[in-house]
Amino acid sequence: MLRMRKLANQTAAVQTLRAINQAELVYSVSYPGSGFGCPLSVLGGDPKSGAPTAQTSQLIDPVLAASGQKSGYAFTVTCGSKTTINNQDVYNSVEIFGVPQAVGETGDRGFCSDERGVIKFDPDGGVNCTQPVE
Repeated sequence: MLRMRKLANQTAAVQTLRAINQAELVYSVSYPGSGFGCPLSVLGGDPKSGAPTAQTSQLIDPVLAASGQKSGYAFTVTCGSKTTINNQDVYNSVEIFGVPQAVGETGDRGFCSDERGVIKFDPDGGVNCTQPVE
């Protein structure tokens, strides 16, 4: 039973990473001059609170954006290189991580991606992702 739950969590983690990657692409197009959305919280926001903005773009589930947790995994978006334009930071790259909240219990693999959208995994559950997800 535990093995099935871990496999389901890992599958959900890959899908969540894909959704975050897609949100990053939409963000970069929707907010020209802002680069990529960083940190994770800027990709969320409550749709009932008004129109989306660069700080609350409403592109992913607001609970995921606020907590960084879903299906036994913890997700983060790390800001990469940036340029400052008109006193505003524009992020030219991001790294996206999804790691099990409890390695061996909620999942075995850690997952990583970047602004290019290629997802790789770390078989030890960390962020040393070297193997491509098939």
